[in-house]
Amino acid sequence: MSTTQTVTSTAPAEPVYSAAQKVAQEAAETSVDYKSSEYKYAAYLPHYTLGRQSPLEEFEHHDVGLRADPDKKNLLDGGATLHEITPAVGTEVRGVQLSALSPAQLDDIALLAAERGVLVFYNQDFADIGQDRQLAYGQHFGRLHVHQMGGHIKDYPALLPVYRDFTAGAVDNEIKNNVSSIKWHSDMSYEINGMGTTTFLALDTPPSGGDTLYLSTTAAYNALSPGFREFLHDKYATHSGFSQASVHEHRERYIREPIETVHPVVRTHPVTGTKSLYVNRLYTRKIVGLKDEESATILNFLYNHIEHGQDWHLRIHWAPGTVVIYDNRNTQHSALRDFSVQKGVTRRHMLRITPQAERPYFYDEKTGQKAKVPEAAAVTIKPNLSD
Repeated sequence: MSTTQTVTSTAPAEPVYSAAQKVAQEAAETSVDYKSSEYKYAAYLPHYTLGRQSPLEEFEHHDVGLRADPDKKNLLDGGATLHEITPAVGTEVRGVQLSALSPAQLDDIALLAAERGVLVFYNQDFADIGQDRQLAYGQHFGRLHVHQMGGHIKDYPALLPVYRDFTAGAVDNEIKNNVSSIKWHSDMSYEINGMGTTTFLALDTPPSGGDTLYLSTTAAYNALSPGFREFLHDKYATHSGFSQASVHEHRERYIREPIETVHPVVRTHPVTGTKSLYVNRLYTRKIVGLKDEESATILNFLYNHIEHGQDWHLRIHWAPGTVVIYDNRNTQHSALRDFSVQKGVTRRHMLRITPQAERPYFYDEKTGQKAKVPEAAAVTIKPNLSD
């Protein structure tokens, strides 16, 4: 049995636990014995919060990219140089430290990420500035998402460690029966408010492997014929967190029940006005109003088109000091689990800071306004997760 509700609120999520709150937290399992060996980033090891929390509620997002200088003068006058990685997606930003940028310069970063999809920074000190500064940095871009799986660093539920070793995440149940480790997606696209200007960085990585692939869903949209783009403009699809929850090994650690939400197949970016495809193989389930075979045919075509179009792909190799900022609204990504793991030795330890953005919408240029959301766009919550 499921319940359906639509909720709107301006109440922020809790990004940090204070000592006075005495929130019950426990460390996640790892194969590396961190009690008997020193590790520089031990404070960033995964923990989880005990107990259930209320569902996330829809809120109004004001993107800081809208107040940026269109020419990014704040960023460029501060010493930054921009180097295009591919024509369709990706820019290297050199000559600046993310940790030292002013609010106006971060606004320019948000605009640049909206335009280019993926920004890459090298030789950064960001991993070593401490959790409080990392948290404040992320909050500049929007309300920080707290993952429903409950994984976080101790006392900072809005700072998400992505950790793999011989024990932790050794098997990814979502892809364990696939022929490769590819898992293209936009982060938590089933949430009501989608994810926005996201920061991802390496803390510790294997000698080789563990790269991340990125692609532009704006370029993928633009590659379609005008007639097919027009066909997609009034379509909506369900995005579901149910299957992710069902295969998780520690479902009792989920802090919220999984949800299913309806979003437009083509979304409009609030900063640039550009359109992009907003479906992904991991979370999108069905196009509303179509029969199952019709929906599956169109979605499978879109998945293959997005995933196989090398004209709009790039690959990031992680090294100490590398930081990537990507806009979840017009990109997808996939980690590669191609590295060998030795028990008690090898780990891939990353940190993600994930601000939420607006609820996805399609701006209809014919009417000059946002398209009306169908009645089917109510949020479905699946209770009794631990059953």
